[in-house]
Amino acid sequence: MGKGFFISKVVAVVCVVVAISAVATIIALSVVYAQEKSKNQETPTTATTAGPGTQTTTPSTPKEPWQRYRLPDSLSPISYNVTLWPRLTPNTDGLYIFSGYSTVLFTCVKETDLILIHSNKLNFTMFDGYHAQLKAVDGASAPQLKKSWLEVPTQYLVIQLSSPLQAGSTYELFTEFVGELADDLGGFYRSEYDEDGVRKILATTQMQPTDARKAFPCFDEPAMKAVFHMTLIHPHGTVALSNSMNYEPINITTPDGLNLIQTSFGPTEIMSTYLLAFVVCDFGFIQSDLGANVLIRIWARKKAIEEGQGAYALEKTGPILSFFEKYYKIPYPLKKSDQIALPDFSAGAMENWGLITYRETALLYNPAVSSNGDKEWVATVISHELAHMWFGNLVTTKWWNDLWLNEGFATYVSYLGANYAEPDWNMSDLIVLNEIIGVMAVDALASSHPLSSKEADVMRPEDINALFDSITYSKGAAVLRMLSSFITEEVFSNGLNVSTAVDNAGIQLPHSVEVIMNRWILQMGFPVVTIDTKTGKISQKHFLLNPDSVVDVPSEFNYEWFVPITWIKTGAAKDQYWLLTKEDMTTGDGDWLIANIDMKGFYRVNYDSENWDRILTKLSTQHQDIPVINRAQIIDDAFNLARAKIVSTTLALSTTRFLNTELEYMPWQTATRNLDYFVLMFDRSEVYGPMQGYINKKVTPLFKHFEELTANWTKIPEKHTDQYNQVNALSWGCSTGVDGCKELTTAWFKEWMDNPDNNKISPNLRTTVYCSAIAEGGAVEWDFAWKMYKSATIASEAEKLLYALSCTKQPWLLNRYLEYCLDPTMIRKQDATFTINYIAGNPIGQPLAWDFIRANWAHIFNDYGGGSMSFGRLISGVTKRFSSEFEYKQLLQFKEDNINQLGSAASSFEQALERTKANMDWVALNKELVFDWFTSEISGTV
Repeated sequence: MGKGFFISKVVAVVCVVVAISAVATIIALSVVYAQEKSKNQETPTTATTAGPGTQTTTPSTPKEPWQRYRLPDSLSPISYNVTLWPRLTPNTDGLYIFSGYSTVLFTCVKETDLILIHSNKLNFTMFDGYHAQLKAVDGASAPQLKKSWLEVPTQYLVIQLSSPLQAGSTYELFTEFVGELADDLGGFYRSEYDEDGVRKILATTQMQPTDARKAFPCFDEPAMKAVFHMTLIHPHGTVALSNSMNYEPINITTPDGLNLIQTSFGPTEIMSTYLLAFVVCDFGFIQSDLGANVLIRIWARKKAIEEGQGAYALEKTGPILSFFEKYYKIPYPLKKSDQIALPDFSAGAMENWGLITYRETALLYNPAVSSNGDKEWVATVISHELAHMWFGNLVTTKWWNDLWLNEGFATYVSYLGANYAEPDWNMSDLIVLNEIIGVMAVDALASSHPLSSKEADVMRPEDINALFDSITYSKGAAVLRMLSSFITEEVFSNGLNVSTAVDNAGIQLPHSVEVIMNRWILQMGFPVVTIDTKTGKISQKHFLLNPDSVVDVPSEFNYEWFVPITWIKTGAAKDQYWLLTKEDMTTGDGDWLIANIDMKGFYRVNYDSENWDRILTKLSTQHQDIPVINRAQIIDDAFNLARAKIVSTTLALSTTRFLNTELEYMPWQTATRNLDYFVLMFDRSEVYGPMQGYINKKVTPLFKHFEELTANWTKIPEKHTDQYNQVNALSWGCSTGVDGCKELTTAWFKEWMDNPDNNKISPNLRTTVYCSAIAEGGAVEWDFAWKMYKSATIASEAEKLLYALSCTKQPWLLNRYLEYCLDPTMIRKQDATFTINYIAGNPIGQPLAWDFIRANWAHIFNDYGGGSMSFGRLISGVTKRFSSEFEYKQLLQFKEDNINQLGSAASSFEQALERTKANMDWVALNKELVFDWFTSEISGTV
């Protein structure tokens, strides 16, 4: 069993660690599933009911076990028997609560007189002055309880015993408790929505990473796997769901005469606490055909199900499951796969084993209203979550420091699953835009972090939450894609036993997979590879977006990598080479060379000036000779090399000259993202005018192309990426003043305002049209859009309007919108940070948003969760325009003033400070030069 992974504590499973000895990388999933299943045959335990009580808190002494964030290795859970009763109406104090009781069966591994079990925000019934009852199993006697208390900072229920538990003996710990069914999106929480004018309440869960302890006392670490026996008590008219199939519900009557339903569920597989899920709701569902090997059900609001919004998810779940069964070479481990769309959910989705929870936008699709982007999002998120059913759920990382193995792998193979489900979309290429290009900007900062951290560096819940970032997901996917490329996907997926498969396939590598991959996983960042085509010399250097930033984190590899170099010369593919050996790559006169074909490697490429000139000439004359991904790569590399002061900014800008003849989405989208940086830096300066004029010249032919292709915007392009690029044409066209664009969008929006029940705007274009029309309009347009947002029954439509409302140019409307963000009756908590970021993306709204979060930070931190996974994005989004000394000092002061209230955003503050410094330097160096270049281009001079 490889380090960094945990399957069970008893039987060694046939798993092979692939890349890393210091930290496990990819585990062989050719697991004998029967071994796993045999360990899951647990006898259900029973629990008894006790009366209400109170809780006490006792101060602790320093450096005691209960003051450490990691559990000791003295106890190991076997199973839980948990009964919970969520109240879907408030009590006399106006609070929503849940009550419950739990029995955990555990083994004493090492003799100890201390029980530590996680508990957070639970009020316990007291038994003879103690928080729990302990008894031994099989007739043995249990020690007497000596003292118990709640250790709030480390989230433990602490129980001291009068004598030690005996190693090898088994015990049961019983607790009864009450918790708040809050709207905080963590643990056991409530979600609210309106349907046909009626306010509906449901109870649901989000345990990952450390919130199972908010639902019931548990050993809340991923390695502490156990079997769970769940029972839910709920009102008539509702249904209860959990990881396993339910037994037949029974009617019960409480002592105070309430008639309720009690639903119990079969035992789960052996699994981690963070994968547990349960829901009480009155949702509807659709399901797969009876008799299928796996029961697939899609759950959502009844109206959403009636409108067919779950049909696409049901259609694609089966094929994606089948794909992964073949990919992993293991049958899907469960009998059912429930997927449920929740109105309030903090993440995109959560891979709970057998009951996957989603935001509505990630599961529901309505072809009449949803865009192709919405459809792609549903397919890739479903694929991501289903990939976890094996990698993450069946095989689990031991601790959160190796979270990237779980999320990076699922992100990479999600594109394979989505590509299988929708072969015409070319998803295996879109991973470059969706994951790789974006994360390279983050990993080019000196404040980045390695994929794998030391366990000792990831202890507190906020440390764990901070790891749910783009490095973990997107860079993890990128380096696995690179590994798959240089050993081939066939070898990579051949049981995932890579080391053996590489040898059997006769693949020649300069070092073992382990040695090569160590350098990509154990140190942050990536290299820029410089190729001098005159001499054939190849060199590498740690790429930093700000070359003056100081890297104060040492690396045992001195920030050097073993780099797989693929390249084409005058259009012909050449053999792959490995960096650090000098190869003859000299070109003849007129030859052009491009390295890192299809961006399979996680690195940037620079060339000598002559080769850059040859590439620019090829782009201007026959750009189709260069693969489409590499046309995007050339733009992205050049702009980022310019920001790092490795090449000139004019060279980077010159890579966009050919765009007036480019029709493909990937180069245009890459140019858009990089030009967006120029917009961020210069939209408040004199550079903005000539820059807009230049972009107008480039986008006008694209606008005309789609005008013709779509018969004057009346048809939808057939190609998936053409549908995306149509949006680029319209968005840039309207923002830069292409003739007729704004008139088009405002007319469409006006037509909708005149007939709100009949929105004829193409779903693919709605975000752009709404934004453009609201920007051109005033309070009337804004208020109409707000009304449509509040009445939207389809989450993807609501999300489009939520963004578009931030496009207004009226400061008072933006300020009012910001205030709505802290009122959950106006904007859901799950959407608040995104909405603030949308507003900050508006040049008028950016200073308003910055003032707003500074004035309301304590409220945002306390009520919206300092450990929230989207919290770091808030800081990144609101500060991305910062480029002055004044803004840098403001940010630094804000950090210092709130040093104890940063939570999972702490690393984002460091990245924002570094990014601001880099922006300041870049603007000072380039403002005049960029102004002259754009002015020259629009005037027609060279």
